[in-house]
Amino acid sequence: MSAGLLGPAEVRDLAELLDVTPTKKLGQNFVHDANTVRRIVRVGEVRPGDTVVEVGPGLGSLTLGLLEAGARVVAIEIDGRLAAQLPVTVEAQLGAEAAARLTVLHQDALTVEALPGEPTRLVANLPYNVSVPVLLHLLERVPSLRSGVVMVQAEVGERIAAAPGSKVYGAPSVKATWYGHFRTAGSVSRQVFWPVPNVDSILVGFEKGEAPGDEALRRSTFAVVDAAFQQRRKMLRQSLSGLFGGSAEASAALESAGAAPTARGEELDVAAFVAVARQLGIRQPATRQSGERA
Repeated sequence: MSAGLLGPAEVRDLAELLDVTPTKKLGQNFVHDANTVRRIVRVGEVRPGDTVVEVGPGLGSLTLGLLEAGARVVAIEIDGRLAAQLPVTVEAQLGAEAAARLTVLHQDALTVEALPGEPTRLVANLPYNVSVPVLLHLLERVPSLRSGVVMVQAEVGERIAAAPGSKVYGAPSVKATWYGHFRTAGSVSRQVFWPVPNVDSILVGFEKGEAPGDEALRRSTFAVVDAAFQQRRKMLRQSLSGLFGGSAEASAALESAGAAPTARGEELDVAAFVAVARQLGIRQPATRQSGERA
């Protein structure tokens, strides 16, 4: 064990103490390498006095690294056993002063509506099965967030940070860009996790920017994005026909927005999708807009 952080033996001992068996359902893979933890904290540019939100702290490996860096941590944990143990682990490893800087919320991150302390950074090893929905939900619901770094499945991270024209550019790419700039920030070895996952991991860093519009426009834009990528090989005049009431109407809207009706979703950046969404608002009542998917 390194200066208060958890090593492989401590992670297994804690799991045995709590009778925790990592589950795929909750996307649980626990980090046990101190160097990786400190690297995540460094990439996240965590400074003393920062208030950081962490999702899925698990047994506390990353939580300890964030507190070691002098941050205040708001940790959201869905598993009641892990949520109850986390303050105990922190006090045992780092002392009472560090424990006083920790707030644990026993909650599903997808139901969070507000967080205490107005956290400015998100630093988390996101559960792989819900990483994109959780990321987008927090960016929407926690306006105080300005930057951060998340560890996700490599394939998902590359998709989030992809630029228009890329083979992996899709709905998560566009939706993330609504909130700011996302970039990949290095790979993470499978061997730093217990249990060892069967997928590669990657760090994705971000800085929030100025949103292109209000909440109503965001919903319209995300509806257009979902439709555009539902069948990504279709031309936009076809994929958006359901939103606009027909392919001719979709073509007219696309042309008015400055987009080619024969283009496909991967060719449009977020500004172009916003322009199309504005046409949706002009041409169709709000009741025609579909629900959102990540």
